Amino acid sequence: MADTEDVAALPKPEEKKQEKSILTELPKVIQKSQINDGLVHGLNEVVKALDRKEAQLCLLADDCAEDKYKVLVEAFCHQNNIPLIHVSERNKLGEWLGYFKRDEEGKIRKLRGVSSCALKEFGESTSALEYVLNYAKEEARHN
Repeated sequence: MADTEDVAALPKPEEKKQEKSILTELPKVIQKSQINDGLVHGLNEVVKALDRKEAQLCLLADDCAEDKYKVLVEAFCHQNNIPLIHVSERNKLGEWLGYFKRDEEGKIRKLRGVSSCALKEFGESTSALEYVLNYAKEEARHN
């Protein structure tokens, strides 16, 4: 019996904490924003939110088909001092927003890409939100 008590007294190995990155934290912020009805997507809605200065953060896909689209969104963000984060793929942004269907096996099918979205309301403040906002500030300094 002493052996079992010793085993129970040993500290459990600590779970490996996942490294924070923009790819892990941004989906959390997007989900919170969607829950609080504070997210818009599509050129018309995003530009409206940017022009009215309602947006607090804007996401833009680098592989957007139209260069004019990218220039317009970047210009509005710059003009109104709204942080802009570039995402590498439209499909990744669409996946984070939940614009896909799953098949019986749980694999993603019919994924719809999104070129841009604006977050108007974040909801509660979280560590993920702090990380994303700091990332946006750092990216703005480099550009």
